[in-house]
Amino acid sequence: MHQAAPWMHPRGPGHSLPGELLTLFLCGDVMTGRGIDQALPHPSEPTLFEPHIRDARAYITMAEETNGPIQRPVAFSYVWGDALSELERVAPAARIINLETSVTRSDAYWEGKGINYRMHPENIPCLAAAGIDVCVLANNHVLDFGASGLVETLETLKQADLKVAGAGENLNEARAPAVLPLGGGGRLLVLACGTESSGIPASWAATHDSPGIDRLADLSEATAREITDRVCRIKRAGDVVVASIHWGSNWGYDVPEEHVRFAHALIDGGIDLVHGHSSHHVRPIEVYRNKLTLYGCGDFLNDYEGIAGHASFRGDLALMYFPVVDPSTGELASLRMTPMQIRRFTLHRASQSAALWLRGTLSQISRGFGAQVDLDESGALVLRWR
Repeated sequence: MHQAAPWMHPRGPGHSLPGELLTLFLCGDVMTGRGIDQALPHPSEPTLFEPHIRDARAYITMAEETNGPIQRPVAFSYVWGDALSELERVAPAARIINLETSVTRSDAYWEGKGINYRMHPENIPCLAAAGIDVCVLANNHVLDFGASGLVETLETLKQADLKVAGAGENLNEARAPAVLPLGGGGRLLVLACGTESSGIPASWAATHDSPGIDRLADLSEATAREITDRVCRIKRAGDVVVASIHWGSNWGYDVPEEHVRFAHALIDGGIDLVHGHSSHHVRPIEVYRNKLTLYGCGDFLNDYEGIAGHASFRGDLALMYFPVVDPSTGELASLRMTPMQIRRFTLHRASQSAALWLRGTLSQISRGFGAQVDLDESGALVLRWR
């Protein structure tokens, strides 16, 4: 665990300042497999089974042709780039990522899927380099190398003292939240699940006697109630609960109405923060009943440089989300976001023009949810809500 941030965030209007606040770090998809894995010190065997690219090293070539040379092997800390100094400066109490890759030596790729991500287990220090606390695994790549690959992923993360949420060797494990102790006797509980809309095959769902992920059958009121009933049985005073959900399409700013209803139902039932991901770019932000929903956090690390298409969405831009929550109520005190840009498989502090683009885009797409985004003098984005 990391020490809480020693500074306070600007707050949204109309909220009183509590005595003790909790700062978290959240981000979207961390895809350290394939091309990034090949650049790290212990690359996997590079053969791919994609329709058009058969060697993972081709993704390094495309990135270099787009943004310049990558000196290999890179250090384990390399991929995080400028994000490391920002994490050190903010010092969040917990760091949560959606780890969208298997971590395995297995060659038993999931046939017919088209895209298969894996990172070599000996490259796991790249996650420790950023002090990650919780890896969310309920996504559409964690079983890319089958059940054996998932089991090895779970074991590798456990050996590295990384907590997981959303996957397990059976359904009970997949549904069990990651638990981190907080000061004052409270806890941070992170549970994770995924939906068909993000590309998760039905056969990846964990059962009572087989490994897999917590794949939701639907986003109905009954499903939300089942989740919140489980949470209510374990949540104590001072606990903060994050529901991390892999849902929706890769591209587009629209948020399906069923996502909004489901997020509201989770919050109504005791969830304090909804952490959505799957889209390759940022999606709207909402504060409902003074609690935060990130409908899509976008990619944080990937090997997509040089891949044509969807340029207008600026998938090269990433955000570090730093919500500050009051543990006594679960309510949002503030949200600051640090803009980053992915270049040569590492994160750079985004330029002012890129930060302005993100501010304008997020404000436009979040306006219907009663939120807007400002750019402060430090270059950070600050959420305002009514």
